[in-house]
Amino acid sequence: MASRTPSPTADHAARTSAAAGAGGSARPAGERPRRRLSVDERREQLIAVALELFARRPPEEVSIDDIAAAAGASRPLVYHYFPGKQALYEESLRRAGKELSARFEEPMEGPLSERLHRVMGRYLDFVQSHGPGFAALLRGGSVAASAGTSAVIDEVRRAAQEQILAHLAIPAPSVGLRLTVRAWIANAEITSLEWLAERSVPLEELQLHLVQEFVAALTLTAAREPALAAELASFFADEHPDGPTGRLVRDLAGLFAVPGIVEAVTALAAGTPDDGSAQAGGAAAE
Repeated sequence: MASRTPSPTADHAARTSAAAGAGGSARPAGERPRRRLSVDERREQLIAVALELFARRPPEEVSIDDIAAAAGASRPLVYHYFPGKQALYEESLRRAGKELSARFEEPMEGPLSERLHRVMGRYLDFVQSHGPGFAALLRGGSVAASAGTSAVIDEVRRAAQEQILAHLAIPAPSVGLRLTVRAWIANAEITSLEWLAERSVPLEELQLHLVQEFVAALTLTAAREPALAAELASFFADEHPDGPTGRLVRDLAGLFAVPGIVEAVTALAAGTPDDGSAQAGGAAAE
């Protein structure tokens, strides 16, 4: 990288012009010398370049030489700012973690499932654009995994959980509700990583399914917790027919139209076993 230099004198300009005429390499007329980056700017540049490389390839496949070349810097210069690739990877991951956590932030306006749908759209965009490197880490198969990287990922998960709980607006979330939200976050993570490997469904379809799975999990938790069940009525009342929850309800209504399902569900709700289960019970007793 060229050094910042004072304006050339007339004599220096003449010598430069002569060298160019003799076949030397001179800077084209009107081109400004490249500005030397400050310490902070260079560090930020290295992090940005490393994050871009780690997003496209698993961390073990990225070398310090790769990072130096992409940044237009020397290998010693990279080591001047970071003691090694692991430190640079952890700092890049920390930066990405902040970006991912920010994607869970959403104005608390409108139906809950539609808010969550927008959040998951941003989350899946991030997964798609940072796939290979984070897939290797989150699957536990990366040689770059460490206590530092695990701490960053856990912090992102905690931030996501708190954001979702804030949207639920439950004054004192129960242990059961917290576990439901955390389990759903883990499911979203696993499902999105599987999607990265297979891409068997459109991303928009995955986005909708994940939101509807959250609604289903929330409803099941409310069935076990009377205090949460009392909040569920206002949740459903705020939803739109064409939103994720409305579409889920219509899908369930269609399921109940299948012959035999209503009768079977009614029998289960009434606590009346059908003939098959009664016979199984009798056989077990014998």
